[in-house]
Amino acid sequence: MRPILLLLLPALLAAQPLRLRVVESSGPAHVVGSRTASPLVVEVVDDRGVPVSGATVSFRLPASGPGGVFPSGLSTEVAVTGADGRAAAPAIRWNQTPGEFQIGVTAGKGDSRASLASARRLLPSAAGAPAASSGRSRRKLLLVIAGVAAGSAAAGLAVTRRNPASSAPQSSVPALSVGIPTITVGGP
Repeated sequence: MRPILLLLLPALLAAQPLRLRVVESSGPAHVVGSRTASPLVVEVVDDRGVPVSGATVSFRLPASGPGGVFPSGLSTEVAVTGADGRAAAPAIRWNQTPGEFQIGVTAGKGDSRASLASARRLLPSAAGAPAASSGRSRRKLLLVIAGVAAGSAAAGLAVTRRNPASSAPQSSVPALSVGIPTITVGGP
């Protein structure tokens, strides 16, 4: 019986339990149709708290219901920890289904495994319509403001035009001056 123990001893010593924790996240609540502001970063350490490099980390979003996709268009992403024991999931594009769900994270190296579930919630947009990305919303706002400015300029030109019935300009209407509008767009 002792020879079997001696054969198993190296395997038992090599398989140190892993621990996994979230060290950076964009928060537990997101608006449908938006993207994460920062990646989901996890840290993998051994039972002594030493970072584990070269561990494979899998990030899994639900295949249906509330959730989203990674830039690859898939609901699963795989990363490998660096020397600091950290791995990051790229930005997630949330789908249009509000509700609660979990991001499953599993880490493994050799025979050791660890997993966790990061609880999340997708919230409907404020207007009840699908949320547009902040870049698209800013472009729409700028186009509306530019349209208003152009309309004001056209109105100003119409006011200062000469009356076709007489060759004299209309003096009873004050001249209108339209400058370039100042537009300030704040952060999201």
